[in-house]
Amino acid sequence: MKTIFPLFAILLFSLTLMNCVSHDSETNSTHNQFITVLGIAQDAGYPQANCEKENCQLYWNGKEEKRHATSLGLVDNETGEIWMFEATPDFKYQLHTLKKESAISSKEHHSLSGIFLTHAHIGHYSGLMQLGHEVMGASGIPVYAMPRMSLFLHKNGPWDQLIRYNNIKPVTQKEDSTILISDHLSVAPFLVPHRDEYSETVGYRIESKNKKVLFIPDINKWDVWNRSIVEEISNVDYAFLDATFFDQNELPGRDMSEIPHPFVEESLELFKDLPDSERAKIIFIHFNHTNPLILNSMERKQIENLGYQVAFEGMKIQL
Repeated sequence: MKTIFPLFAILLFSLTLMNCVSHDSETNSTHNQFITVLGIAQDAGYPQANCEKENCQLYWNGKEEKRHATSLGLVDNETGEIWMFEATPDFKYQLHTLKKESAISSKEHHSLSGIFLTHAHIGHYSGLMQLGHEVMGASGIPVYAMPRMSLFLHKNGPWDQLIRYNNIKPVTQKEDSTILISDHLSVAPFLVPHRDEYSETVGYRIESKNKKVLFIPDINKWDVWNRSIVEEISNVDYAFLDATFFDQNELPGRDMSEIPHPFVEESLELFKDLPDSERAKIIFIHFNHTNPLILNSMERKQIENLGYQVAFEGMKIQL
């Protein structure tokens, strides 16, 4: 009996270990697609140029790390493809991070398969310059854009040179149309009201076979949209939402009506009656450098205690 029991125990342990490995492998196979957060800040990132405010001083004094402009990365390890949502001023860092993240999960670096743009404000498209003749010298990277955004790229330098040199290949999207970008993933743009000086503005609905994700980094106010944001949230599993400013007092001396966004305090009031399961879907993103949510602040902890999520760089959403 003294020799049988240890052998039995070893056999039982081995079977248990095999079951665990099998289960983990099965779990991983269902998550070959994922979203990774590449940036969380408003267009100019954190800190901003010429900013001497308290938030920025924390960075200048070496007490905080920089935050990149808002961008999402999308990975499909079954097809070996990666996409970026927005081409920000921090594009080179974000592309490196996205390729590294895809290599961690698949053991190989993937090539960039396309870029989805929301609109023509500097933090959302100016990174396209990194694809040009002077830098990457990219070849035919699909850039998904709405009609006015696509026309803007065709008619204005230096972006038109990217097209002439075939660094990028604009793909004109239609409102509420669905683009199948792989066997497992689709993307659908939808119009949102914003300061559309040079182009229209869209949000995106990203779908896998298992999950649906909303991405709205910029919008004027929830109540001027012709859709209900509460209803839109109910139809997805996660919603990355515009949280540029925390409240109306954030920029003393500036007319906040000239740069309209939903204040976080307004969104909290709108969503206060949502059940916990719905609040947990909401991920605030696109923080101005003055917004306390961009740091590990008391306000950030309060938001999280209410059941919401606050985006951070490196955050992953399994699809």
